Amino acid sequence: MEFKEYIEKFLNRFSNEIGIDLGTANTLVYVRNKGIVVNEPSVVAVNQKTGQVVAIGTAAKEMLGRTPQHITAIRPLVDGVISDFEVTEEMLAYLMKRAGEFLPKKLLGPRVVVGIPAGVTNVEARAVRDATRNAGARQVYIVEQPMAGAIGIRLPIHEPVGSMIVDIGGGTTDIAVISLGGIVRSKSLRVAGDKLNADIISYIRNEFKILIGETTAEQVKIAVGAVVPGNPIETTIRGRDLITGLPREVVITDSDIREAMGQSISVLIDATREVLETTPPEILADIMRRGMYLVGGGALIKGLDELLSHTFKLPVTVVDEPLTAIARGAGIILEDIDRYRSVLIHSEDDLSANQ
Repeated sequence: MEFKEYIEKFLNRFSNEIGIDLGTANTLVYVRNKGIVVNEPSVVAVNQKTGQVVAIGTAAKEMLGRTPQHITAIRPLVDGVISDFEVTEEMLAYLMKRAGEFLPKKLLGPRVVVGIPAGVTNVEARAVRDATRNAGARQVYIVEQPMAGAIGIRLPIHEPVGSMIVDIGGGTTDIAVISLGGIVRSKSLRVAGDKLNADIISYIRNEFKILIGETTAEQVKIAVGAVVPGNPIETTIRGRDLITGLPREVVITDSDIREAMGQSISVLIDATREVLETTPPEILADIMRRGMYLVGGGALIKGLDELLSHTFKLPVTVVDEPLTAIARGAGIILEDIDRYRSVLIHSEDDLSANQ
Protein backbone atom coordinates (compact mmCIF):
# COMPACT_ATOMS: atom_id res chain seq x y z
CA MET A 1 0.00 0.00 0.00
CA GLU A 2 2.83 2.39 0.87
CA PHE A 3 4.55 1.61 -2.45
CA LYS A 4 1.27 2.32 -4.30
CA GLU A 5 0.94 5.64 -2.52
CA TYR A 6 4.53 6.52 -3.43
CA ILE A 7 3.89 5.69 -7.10
CA GLU A 8 0.64 7.68 -6.99
CA LYS A 9 2.38 10.77 -5.60
CA PHE A 10 5.10 10.42 -8.22
CA LEU A 11 2.55 10.20 -11.08
CA ASN A 12 0.59 13.16 -9.70
CA ARG A 13 3.57 15.40 -10.46
CA PHE A 14 2.98 14.71 -14.16
CA SER A 15 -0.78 15.39 -14.27
CA ASN A 16 -3.12 18.29 -13.64
CA GLU A 17 -6.18 18.26 -11.37
CA ILE A 18 -9.70 19.24 -12.44
CA GLY A 19 -13.04 19.29 -10.60
CA ILE A 20 -16.27 18.97 -12.61
CA ASP A 21 -19.87 19.62 -11.54
CA LEU A 22 -21.65 17.54 -14.18
CA GLY A 23 -25.13 19.04 -14.23
CA THR A 24 -28.21 18.55 -16.37
CA ALA A 25 -28.46 22.29 -17.08
CA ASN A 26 -24.87 23.51 -16.64
CA THR A 27 -21.44 21.96 -16.27
CA LEU A 28 -18.79 23.82 -14.26
CA VAL A 29 -15.07 23.09 -14.24
CA TYR A 30 -12.73 23.93 -11.37
CA VAL A 31 -8.96 24.11 -11.79
CA ARG A 32 -6.65 23.98 -8.79
CA ASN A 33 -5.21 27.42 -7.89
CA LYS A 34 -7.35 29.04 -10.64
CA GLY A 35 -10.91 28.53 -9.36
CA ILE A 36 -13.87 27.98 -11.71
CA VAL A 37 -12.64 28.50 -15.27
CA VAL A 38 -15.54 27.05 -17.29
CA ASN A 39 -19.29 27.46 -16.74
CA GLU A 40 -21.18 26.25 -19.79
CA PRO A 41 -24.70 24.91 -20.45
CA SER A 42 -24.79 21.10 -20.81
CA VAL A 43 -25.99 21.31 -24.41
CA VAL A 44 -24.43 19.88 -27.57
CA ALA A 45 -25.49 20.66 -31.17
CA VAL A 46 -25.04 17.70 -33.55
CA ASN A 47 -25.27 17.60 -37.34
CA GLN A 48 -27.49 14.57 -38.00
CA LYS A 49 -26.25 14.19 -41.59
CA THR A 50 -22.58 13.84 -40.68
CA GLY A 51 -22.81 12.91 -36.99
CA GLN A 52 -20.38 15.75 -36.23
CA VAL A 53 -20.64 18.01 -33.19
CA VAL A 54 -21.38 21.56 -34.39
CA ALA A 55 -21.27 23.45 -31.08
CA ILE A 56 -20.99 22.80 -27.33
CA GLY A 57 -22.08 24.84 -24.33
CA THR A 58 -23.33 28.42 -24.69
CA ALA A 59 -23.18 28.39 -28.50
CA ALA A 60 -25.24 25.18 -28.58
CA LYS A 61 -27.79 26.46 -26.05
CA GLU A 62 -28.43 29.51 -28.22
CA MET A 63 -29.44 27.05 -30.96
CA LEU A 64 -32.14 25.32 -28.84
CA GLY A 65 -35.44 25.64 -30.72
CA ARG A 66 -33.73 27.53 -33.56
CA THR A 67 -31.94 24.81 -35.56
CA PRO A 68 -32.64 23.59 -39.11
CA GLN A 69 -33.86 20.02 -39.43
CA HIS A 70 -30.43 18.44 -39.90
CA ILE A 71 -28.96 20.04 -36.75
CA THR A 72 -30.22 18.92 -33.35
CA ALA A 73 -29.39 20.72 -30.09
CA ILE A 74 -29.54 18.07 -27.37
CA ARG A 75 -28.88 17.74 -23.68
CA PRO A 76 -26.76 14.60 -23.19
CA LEU A 77 -27.75 14.42 -19.51
CA VAL A 78 -31.34 13.88 -18.41
CA ASP A 79 -32.22 14.14 -14.70
CA GLY A 80 -28.51 14.21 -13.89
CA VAL A 81 -27.88 10.89 -15.66
CA ILE A 82 -26.10 10.28 -18.98
CA SER A 83 -28.66 9.64 -21.73
CA ASP A 84 -26.24 9.88 -24.66
CA PHE A 85 -22.83 8.43 -23.80
CA GLU A 86 -20.90 9.50 -26.92
CA VAL A 87 -22.16 13.08 -26.85
CA THR A 88 -21.40 13.35 -23.11
CA GLU A 89 -17.88 12.14 -23.85
CA GLU A 90 -17.49 14.81 -26.54
CA MET A 91 -18.75 17.49 -24.16
CA LEU A 92 -16.41 16.41 -21.35
CA ALA A 93 -13.43 16.30 -23.72
CA TYR A 94 -14.26 19.85 -24.89
CA LEU A 95 -14.63 21.16 -21.33
CA MET A 96 -11.42 19.48 -20.16
CA LYS A 97 -9.60 20.95 -23.16
CA ARG A 98 -10.98 24.39 -22.24
CA ALA A 99 -9.75 23.90 -18.66
CA GLY A 100 -6.35 22.84 -20.05
CA GLU A 101 -5.90 26.36 -21.42
CA PHE A 102 -5.47 27.53 -17.82
CA LEU A 103 -3.04 24.74 -16.87
CA PRO A 104 0.61 23.97 -17.56
CA LYS A 105 1.25 21.17 -20.05
CA LYS A 106 1.73 17.79 -18.35
CA LEU A 107 2.71 14.37 -19.65
CA LEU A 108 -0.29 12.51 -18.22
CA GLY A 109 -4.03 13.10 -18.36
CA PRO A 110 -5.61 14.97 -15.42
CA ARG A 111 -6.99 13.59 -12.17
CA VAL A 112 -10.67 14.50 -12.18
CA VAL A 113 -13.31 14.70 -9.42
CA VAL A 114 -16.84 14.59 -10.86
CA GLY A 115 -19.99 15.50 -8.91
CA ILE A 116 -23.13 13.48 -9.75
CA PRO A 117 -26.64 13.34 -8.16
CA ALA A 118 -27.10 11.40 -4.91
CA GLY A 119 -28.63 7.96 -5.19
CA VAL A 120 -27.56 7.16 -8.76
CA THR A 121 -27.09 3.47 -9.54
CA ASN A 122 -23.70 1.79 -9.95
CA VAL A 123 -24.36 1.55 -13.69
CA GLU A 124 -25.02 5.31 -13.92
CA ALA A 125 -21.92 6.14 -11.85
CA ARG A 126 -19.84 3.81 -14.02
CA ALA A 127 -21.13 5.56 -17.17
CA VAL A 128 -19.92 8.92 -15.82
CA ARG A 129 -16.56 7.41 -14.87
CA ASP A 130 -16.10 5.75 -18.29
CA ALA A 131 -17.13 8.88 -20.21
CA THR A 132 -14.66 11.01 -18.20
CA ARG A 133 -11.85 8.49 -18.70
CA ASN A 134 -12.54 8.28 -22.43
CA ALA A 135 -12.46 12.08 -22.57
CA GLY A 136 -8.82 11.97 -21.43
CA ALA A 137 -8.76 11.72 -17.63
CA ARG A 138 -6.02 9.60 -15.99
CA GLN A 139 -8.00 9.01 -12.81
CA VAL A 140 -11.65 9.67 -12.03
CA TYR A 141 -13.15 10.13 -8.58
CA ILE A 142 -16.93 10.33 -8.20
CA VAL A 143 -18.62 12.30 -5.42
CA GLU A 144 -22.31 12.86 -4.71
CA GLN A 145 -23.32 16.44 -5.41
CA PRO A 146 -24.88 17.25 -2.01
CA MET A 147 -21.67 16.07 -0.32
CA ALA A 148 -19.56 18.14 -2.73
CA GLY A 149 -21.85 21.12 -2.07
CA ALA A 150 -21.44 20.73 1.70
CA ILE A 151 -17.66 20.63 1.29
CA GLY A 152 -17.79 23.60 -1.09
CA ILE A 153 -19.55 25.79 1.50
CA ARG A 154 -17.19 24.56 4.26
CA LEU A 155 -19.70 22.70 6.40
CA PRO A 156 -18.05 20.58 9.15
CA ILE A 157 -18.79 17.28 7.41
CA HIS A 158 -16.21 15.24 9.35
CA GLU A 159 -17.44 16.33 12.78
CA PRO A 160 -20.15 14.59 14.85
CA VAL A 161 -22.65 17.32 14.05
CA GLY A 162 -25.59 17.19 11.65
CA SER A 163 -25.76 19.41 8.55
CA MET A 164 -28.62 19.60 6.06
CA ILE A 165 -28.14 20.64 2.46
CA VAL A 166 -30.68 20.98 -0.36
CA ASP A 167 -29.14 21.07 -3.85
CA ILE A 168 -31.69 22.25 -6.44
CA GLY A 169 -30.12 21.78 -9.85
CA GLY A 170 -31.47 21.58 -13.38
CA GLY A 171 -32.53 17.93 -13.54
CA THR A 172 -32.55 16.81 -9.91
CA THR A 173 -33.00 18.09 -6.38
CA ASP A 174 -30.87 16.32 -3.78
CA ILE A 175 -31.83 16.64 -0.12
CA ALA A 176 -29.20 15.26 2.25
CA VAL A 177 -28.40 15.14 5.96
CA ILE A 178 -24.66 14.76 6.57
CA SER A 179 -22.68 13.81 9.67
CA LEU A 180 -19.25 12.25 10.35
CA GLY A 181 -18.22 12.25 6.67
CA GLY A 182 -21.28 10.38 5.44
CA ILE A 183 -24.82 10.93 4.20
CA VAL A 184 -27.19 9.88 7.01
CA ARG A 185 -30.46 10.46 5.12
CA SER A 186 -31.04 11.59 1.56
CA LYS A 187 -33.64 11.82 -1.16
CA SER A 188 -33.23 12.62 -4.84
CA LEU A 189 -36.14 14.08 -6.83
CA ARG A 190 -36.67 14.61 -10.53
CA VAL A 191 -38.19 17.96 -9.60
CA ALA A 192 -35.81 20.83 -10.25
CA GLY A 193 -35.18 23.71 -12.66
CA ASP A 194 -36.13 21.81 -15.84
CA LYS A 195 -39.39 20.56 -14.30
CA LEU A 196 -40.30 24.12 -13.25
CA ASN A 197 -39.64 25.29 -16.83
CA ALA A 198 -41.94 22.54 -18.13
CA ASP A 199 -44.61 23.59 -15.59
CA ILE A 200 -44.44 27.18 -16.86
CA ILE A 201 -44.72 26.07 -20.51
CA SER A 202 -47.74 23.89 -19.66
CA TYR A 203 -49.45 26.61 -17.60
CA ILE A 204 -49.04 29.28 -20.27
CA ARG A 205 -50.30 26.88 -22.94
CA ASN A 206 -53.39 26.00 -20.90
CA GLU A 207 -54.22 29.44 -19.50
CA PHE A 208 -53.17 31.77 -22.32
CA LYS A 209 -53.29 29.38 -25.31
CA ILE A 210 -49.76 30.37 -26.24
CA LEU A 211 -46.87 28.02 -26.96
CA ILE A 212 -43.45 29.14 -25.69
CA GLY A 213 -40.05 27.44 -25.76
CA GLU A 214 -37.84 26.21 -22.95
CA THR A 215 -35.49 29.21 -23.14
CA THR A 216 -38.40 31.67 -22.78
CA ALA A 217 -39.79 29.67 -19.83
CA GLU A 218 -36.44 29.85 -18.05
CA GLN A 219 -36.19 33.61 -18.65
CA VAL A 220 -39.70 34.10 -17.23
CA LYS A 221 -38.85 31.95 -14.17
CA ILE A 222 -35.79 34.08 -13.45
CA ALA A 223 -37.54 37.39 -14.13
CA VAL A 224 -40.81 36.96 -12.19
CA GLY A 225 -40.67 33.56 -10.49
CA ALA A 226 -41.43 33.89 -6.76
CA VAL A 227 -42.89 31.25 -4.45
CA VAL A 228 -44.22 33.68 -1.85
CA PRO A 229 -46.40 36.76 -2.55
CA GLY A 230 -44.59 40.09 -2.53
CA ASN A 231 -44.50 43.24 -4.58
CA PRO A 232 -46.32 42.43 -7.86
CA ILE A 233 -43.92 42.00 -10.78
CA GLU A 234 -44.71 41.27 -14.41
CA THR A 235 -43.04 40.62 -17.74
CA THR A 236 -44.06 40.33 -21.38
CA ILE A 237 -43.62 37.05 -23.21
CA ARG A 238 -43.95 36.21 -26.89
CA GLY A 239 -45.01 32.92 -28.40
CA ARG A 240 -47.24 31.24 -30.95
CA ASP A 241 -51.00 31.54 -30.55
CA LEU A 242 -52.35 27.98 -30.53
CA ILE A 243 -55.65 29.07 -32.10
CA THR A 244 -54.48 31.33 -34.93
CA GLY A 245 -50.96 29.97 -35.29
CA LEU A 246 -49.67 33.56 -35.39
CA PRO A 247 -47.23 35.32 -33.03
CA ARG A 248 -48.79 36.90 -29.93
CA GLU A 249 -47.52 38.49 -26.74
CA VAL A 250 -49.06 38.54 -23.27
CA VAL A 251 -48.20 39.99 -19.88
CA ILE A 252 -47.35 37.39 -17.20
CA THR A 253 -47.29 38.21 -13.48
CA ASP A 254 -45.49 36.62 -10.54
CA SER A 255 -48.79 35.13 -9.33
CA ASP A 256 -49.14 33.27 -12.67
CA ILE A 257 -45.68 31.74 -12.31
CA ARG A 258 -46.31 30.95 -8.62
CA GLU A 259 -49.43 29.03 -9.61
CA ALA A 260 -47.55 27.28 -12.43
CA MET A 261 -44.76 26.11 -10.10
CA GLY A 262 -47.02 25.42 -7.12
CA GLN A 263 -47.39 21.66 -7.47
CA SER A 264 -43.67 21.02 -8.01
CA ILE A 265 -42.73 23.25 -5.05
CA SER A 266 -45.19 21.23 -2.91
CA VAL A 267 -43.44 18.00 -3.98
CA LEU A 268 -40.09 19.54 -2.97
CA ILE A 269 -41.47 20.53 0.44
CA ASP A 270 -42.99 17.07 1.01
CA ALA A 271 -39.66 15.40 0.16
CA THR A 272 -37.81 17.70 2.56
CA ARG A 273 -40.35 16.84 5.27
CA GLU A 274 -39.84 13.12 4.58
CA VAL A 275 -36.08 13.44 5.06
CA LEU A 276 -36.52 15.42 8.29
CA GLU A 277 -39.05 12.90 9.64
CA THR A 278 -36.58 10.02 9.26
CA THR A 279 -33.53 11.90 10.59
CA PRO A 280 -32.22 10.68 14.00
CA PRO A 281 -33.31 13.04 16.80
CA GLU A 282 -29.79 14.10 17.87
CA ILE A 283 -28.97 15.18 14.31
CA LEU A 284 -32.38 16.84 14.01
CA ALA A 285 -31.52 18.92 17.07
CA ASP A 286 -28.31 20.05 15.30
CA ILE A 287 -30.29 21.00 12.18
CA MET A 288 -32.84 22.96 14.25
CA ARG A 289 -29.95 24.94 15.70
CA ARG A 290 -27.77 25.30 12.58
CA GLY A 291 -30.44 25.33 9.88
CA MET A 292 -30.68 24.18 6.27
CA TYR A 293 -28.43 25.30 3.40
CA LEU A 294 -29.62 25.81 -0.17
CA VAL A 295 -27.24 25.36 -3.12
CA GLY A 296 -27.70 25.03 -6.89
CA GLY A 297 -29.44 27.34 -9.33
CA GLY A 298 -32.87 26.65 -7.82
CA ALA A 299 -31.72 28.21 -4.55
CA LEU A 300 -32.07 31.57 -6.32
CA ILE A 301 -35.85 31.22 -6.78
CA LYS A 302 -37.26 34.24 -5.00
CA GLY A 303 -38.79 33.47 -1.61
CA LEU A 304 -37.89 29.76 -1.52
CA ASP A 305 -35.73 30.16 1.59
CA GLU A 306 -38.53 32.13 3.28
CA LEU A 307 -41.12 29.44 2.41
CA LEU A 308 -38.94 26.56 3.70
CA SER A 309 -38.09 28.47 6.88
CA HIS A 310 -41.77 29.20 7.56
CA THR A 311 -42.83 25.60 6.80
CA PHE A 312 -40.23 23.80 8.93
CA LYS A 313 -39.50 26.48 11.56
CA LEU A 314 -35.78 26.27 10.77
CA PRO A 315 -33.17 28.84 9.76
CA VAL A 316 -32.65 28.52 5.96
CA THR A 317 -29.57 29.99 4.28
CA VAL A 318 -29.06 30.57 0.57
CA VAL A 319 -25.27 30.22 0.37
CA ASP A 320 -23.02 32.70 -1.41
CA GLU A 321 -22.70 31.81 -5.10
CA PRO A 322 -24.97 28.73 -4.88
CA LEU A 323 -24.39 27.86 -8.56
CA THR A 324 -20.70 27.16 -7.99
CA ALA A 325 -20.80 25.41 -4.58
CA ILE A 326 -20.49 21.85 -5.97
CA ALA A 327 -17.62 22.71 -8.33
CA ARG A 328 -15.83 24.44 -5.45
CA GLY A 329 -16.37 21.33 -3.33
CA ALA A 330 -14.84 19.14 -6.06
CA GLY A 331 -11.84 21.48 -6.05
CA ILE A 332 -11.42 21.26 -2.27
CA ILE A 333 -11.51 17.44 -2.50
CA LEU A 334 -8.74 17.58 -5.12
CA GLU A 335 -6.56 19.66 -2.83
CA ASP A 336 -6.61 16.96 -0.12
CA ILE A 337 -7.81 13.72 -1.70
CA ASP A 338 -6.66 11.57 1.24
CA ARG A 339 -8.76 13.52 3.73
CA TYR A 340 -11.90 13.23 1.60
CA ARG A 341 -11.35 9.70 0.24
CA SER A 342 -14.12 8.32 2.48
CA VAL A 343 -16.77 10.54 0.83
CA LEU A 344 -15.99 9.33 -2.71
CA ILE A 345 -18.03 6.71 -4.53
CA HIS A 346 -16.02 3.70 -5.69
CA SER A 347 -17.12 0.85 -7.87
CA GLU A 348 -15.58 -2.55 -7.19
CA ASP A 349 -13.19 -2.45 -10.13
CA ASP A 350 -11.97 1.02 -9.12
CA LEU A 351 -11.00 0.25 -5.55
CA SER A 352 -7.61 -1.06 -6.55
CA ALA A 353 -7.02 1.65 -9.14
CA ASN A 354 -7.95 4.67 -7.03
CA GLN A 355 -6.61 3.73 -3.62
